[in-house]
Amino acid sequence: MSGARPETPGGSPSPLARRLSLNALLDGFVFVYAGVAAVWLAWLILSESFEFGWFGILFFLAFWLVLAYLVLPRLHRILTTIYVPDYFIGRARTSDGLLGDPVNLAFLGDEEDLHAAMESAGWTRADDITLASSWRIIASTLSRRSYDEAPVSPLFLFGRTQDFAYQQEVEGNPARRHHVRFWRTPDGWLLPGGRRVDWLAAGTFDRAVGFSLFTLQITHKIDADIDVERDHIVRTLIGAEASVRVDVVRDFSTGYHSRNGGGDTIRTDGDLPVVDVARVVEPRPVADQSKPGPDSWGEVAGKRPAFESPVRLAEREAAPVAMRRPVQTVLGAALIVVRVLLGVVWMLALAFDWNRVLENDFGLAPRDDDWTALAGTALTVVVVVGSLVLAVELGFAWLVFRGSNWARIAVMAVAVASISIAAIDYFVGDIEITVRTTLLTLAVDILVLLALSSRSARAYARRPRR
Repeated sequence: MSGARPETPGGSPSPLARRLSLNALLDGFVFVYAGVAAVWLAWLILSESFEFGWFGILFFLAFWLVLAYLVLPRLHRILTTIYVPDYFIGRARTSDGLLGDPVNLAFLGDEEDLHAAMESAGWTRADDITLASSWRIIASTLSRRSYDEAPVSPLFLFGRTQDFAYQQEVEGNPARRHHVRFWRTPDGWLLPGGRRVDWLAAGTFDRAVGFSLFTLQITHKIDADIDVERDHIVRTLIGAEASVRVDVVRDFSTGYHSRNGGGDTIRTDGDLPVVDVARVVEPRPVADQSKPGPDSWGEVAGKRPAFESPVRLAEREAAPVAMRRPVQTVLGAALIVVRVLLGVVWMLALAFDWNRVLENDFGLAPRDDDWTALAGTALTVVVVVGSLVLAVELGFAWLVFRGSNWARIAVMAVAVASISIAAIDYFVGDIEITVRTTLLTLAVDILVLLALSSRSARAYARRPRR
């Protein structure tokens, strides 16, 4: 079976299976640990906001950023792993695991046909999410300047983000737009009921920019009546290409009222238009999808199961060798460099204040020239050892950036140890953690953990190598 654990001839799990299981166990532990640590960090930052008067507003802003973009997404991700089904139920999922937009369109045809049909109908392909495109959409939204190719947030279906998205901006306002995401269906996959389609899509209309009800993040708010947007997409395609055909699967899902991943109300009648764009580029014979047959109904060879075992899901993902380096990996490596820079600052401060440190922290007051020479030697040893440690950290930052899984795990292990020691000192030793002491370094450790334990960073580090 494809989902079975690899075994040796004797029946015991293979070394690969044991290694993958151990990796999955470690990643799962760190994922949850980082979420708990992020909650603690949010509390520490909120506590600091009451200590600085009006400047506390800056700490409150930092608290909101940590809560909205780190704590709540990680908590949602942990909880939805438990209660949200990990198989097709007609809904996409957000990167936090929440149920996202409903799947309300299906397509027949090649990718070339689909692109040609959408472009002919006046739709613009959305840019991929990058630092540059993210900054551009923020700037264009604030300034209300047009950005026809503005990226859309990632939604997941079949365990991956959309293959691409198209949109139509309204009146040059990037806050208001029609948009639709597309996912290619896996080989052998059939709709519930046995119908084969090549693409699934989710179309909604962004009406404004606001705060997410579930994560408090700034996001687009969608119009509740998603059927209007679905029908708009179909009308534009039919109006632009006479070769486009539409067949509606009535009551594909039960009509319902619900909310999407941003907390916006959604309403739908549950119908699923199947749009055939296979003849847009070049006429070709298309099989009748409305009748049962050996390739569309019943027991089909290669049909994907509705449920895959946890062992199968924990195995190395079949990610492409040329997988793009995710932002989380870059951020994790950058934060390690920040930690190194903080270490350099700490050593410089220690060197300038070495005698006071010896006297106040160790009770060693200067006595004579020999003592001074010995203190200088001790400082040299501390600086040399510290420099070696920082150099090793820089090496790990480079390895993490390159996608080394063992380096990622090693860095996370060190971060877990550092955070745990700080937590013991705080909760048991009654040692304060403030912005004047170790809050900054603790925050960097927690941010490193959150970045490198993310799904994207994990998938990149565990991708197949040539």
